[in-house]
Amino acid sequence: MCGICGEVRTRGEVSLASLSVMTKSMRVRGPDAAGVFAQGTHAFGHRRLSILDLAPASQQPMTDNELGLGIVFNGCIYNFRELRAELEGRGYRFFSDGDTEVILKAYHAWGADCVKRFKGMFAFALWERDSGRVVLARDRLGIKPLYYSEGCGFIRFASTLPALLAGGGIDTSLDPVALHSFFSFHGAVPPPCTVLSGVKKLPPATLLTIEPDGACGIERYWHFTVGERDNDVRMTEEDWADEVAAAMKEAVNRRRVADVPVGVLLSGGLDSSLIVALLAELGHPGIKTFSIGFESVGRHSGDEFRYSDLIARRFATNHEQIRTDGDSALDALPAAVEAMSEPMVSHDAVAFYLLSAEVAKRVKVVQSGQGADEVFGGYSWYPSFLSANDPAEQYERSYFDWGHADLERLLTKDLVSEDFSRAFVDGFFAETCAPTAVDKALQIDTEIMLVDDPVKRVDNMTMASSLEARVPFLDHEVVELAARIPASLKIRDGGKHILKEAARRFVPAEVIDRPKGYFPVPSLRYLRGPFLDYVRGLLESGKARTRGLYRQDFVRHMLRHPEAEMSPKGHSRLWQASLLEGWLQAQGI
Repeated sequence: MCGICGEVRTRGEVSLASLSVMTKSMRVRGPDAAGVFAQGTHAFGHRRLSILDLAPASQQPMTDNELGLGIVFNGCIYNFRELRAELEGRGYRFFSDGDTEVILKAYHAWGADCVKRFKGMFAFALWERDSGRVVLARDRLGIKPLYYSEGCGFIRFASTLPALLAGGGIDTSLDPVALHSFFSFHGAVPPPCTVLSGVKKLPPATLLTIEPDGACGIERYWHFTVGERDNDVRMTEEDWADEVAAAMKEAVNRRRVADVPVGVLLSGGLDSSLIVALLAELGHPGIKTFSIGFESVGRHSGDEFRYSDLIARRFATNHEQIRTDGDSALDALPAAVEAMSEPMVSHDAVAFYLLSAEVAKRVKVVQSGQGADEVFGGYSWYPSFLSANDPAEQYERSYFDWGHADLERLLTKDLVSEDFSRAFVDGFFAETCAPTAVDKALQIDTEIMLVDDPVKRVDNMTMASSLEARVPFLDHEVVELAARIPASLKIRDGGKHILKEAARRFVPAEVIDRPKGYFPVPSLRYLRGPFLDYVRGLLESGKARTRGLYRQDFVRHMLRHPEAEMSPKGHSRLWQASLLEGWLQAQGI
């Protein structure tokens, strides 16, 4: 995993000064090496985190003078060795042993359709020397980020939004549509928007082709639809469980490819426990596992060590508990917020930040369990869709942190007008081919909310400590399989029923049948003491007052009664409002 950036111009010269600043700003994403390539109207930068082929031959930007191609690449192509063998059979010669060069040769052999052959996570920019064409690509589930900004005669792109800001010349005004999404969708902003008007993000499963004259073409190269298939009608529950078990085993196995040790972020829940169990089943030597816990607040526990310890003992892992007190979490908040490419309201972001900081001292790569709840129907609100007459109305009731009327109380009047978030859901549900209400909910959660909340969060917080996170539940073949499984087999018995049945082949029943837990950081869900003081300092700062984002009477109300304004899912609205302000300040806006 790495950091990439670049600038493509149709007139004028590229700004090497801006490119250098952007590249340098992503040092934590790639502390092992750096490189810049510039030719005519194109310039590209790269920061390297060495995971595969640690030799200098795999340094980037990588160019192949024989083919007339160059690339900067972030991610990992897990099936690169199979693709390399196929390409060698076609006569291609390789000068390195990693996956980056495989992308170059694959593009030359198969064109932009090569992305359909890749099994992995990736964001890359590839350029053709002779034509001047540049192609930007992002993986199917958006695991690897890619932001861009368009100016007069140029396009800049980078792995992080702050890197684009560092390059200068960005319109940092707030986008009211994206702002509405941010509050409604628990921090998620559907692509291509971000909260800043001048920055876009490339949607998942998308190719953006930039021609020499500046003309751009955009193509989505992969689709999936949640819903039963006619040709699966004979599948039994046992058949589905067998399929899930086999697919997950293959997904975990793929993500073992590395020339450095691979560990697991073990929460003690079903998802990460299954990853550990499958690694043991695959004979992975010396499994390293890591868990984090926080101080409790009242009756709300701050750790799940009971369950993570159980898994560690069962599979004899090299396990470490990382215990964090309230002071450590509070001290880490400013750095965690600054590391966010977009503001992320989930209170477990700081947990991932602190956990990653410790884990990165031991390993460079981890597998993590993000995505299982969306893909396999694990959330508590999914059963409510079985009887929903209006799926969009039910989704608003179940998922939205803030309704439109709530936002009219919070935001100043020039920032709130139409109910953009409900309109987005209405439009998405009308266009999707997912047949039932619950299928529609699973579709939007996997395609939109998953990508721009937990997946983005894990990438940003792990990479803040130069740690690569791999997510086997987002293997595209797993997602395609799960999409076909009848919803009744996913949401039954508290959710993820079919995944639980598959896991019974490997994981202790005590973990499978336990009550569902979440990555707990109680101090950010129930703001008290110094955490409340931190929030107050942000919202009452001179910068916040000058910005005029919020209605001051409502801010005062929330500060006086911090637990009175909670979302339907029990999240602190005060934290969400302060997080956005804190992120803007951290980015110098």
